[in-house]
Amino acid sequence: MQTAIDGTWLMVRAELDGEVAPDLVVEKSAIAFAAGRYEVRFAGEAADRGTFALGASGEHGTLELHVLDGPNRGRAIPCIYQRRGDRLRVCYGLDGVSPADFSTGQGRQRYLVTYRLQSVTA
Repeated sequence: MQTAIDGTWLMVRAELDGEVAPDLVVEKSAIAFAAGRYEVRFAGEAADRGTFALGASGEHGTLELHVLDGPNRGRAIPCIYQRRGDRLRVCYGLDGVSPADFSTGQGRQRYLVTYRLQSVTA
């Protein structure tokens, strides 16, 4: 069954703990969601992969990543997401706590990313 976020998404902006990501990182990063699995790619190479589960929570959805491969292997990363047309905004709780809003700040261990849809997964 296809989900609301299935597809390949190109990063257009990212912020970690209040710091904007360098252009090089943004230009070379993408994430793909399909059939309950996800894969983060950097410069076309898989950097992180695993499974995901969606949920709902008021005005945004919840997303939990279960990392099977990559630097975060063995971790569960709770997130919130919001999709509007061809844009997907995800706030990752890198400290293991689900974010309450789409914001970052020094020491908060939040990764906020905006993606643009490149292609839909069939």
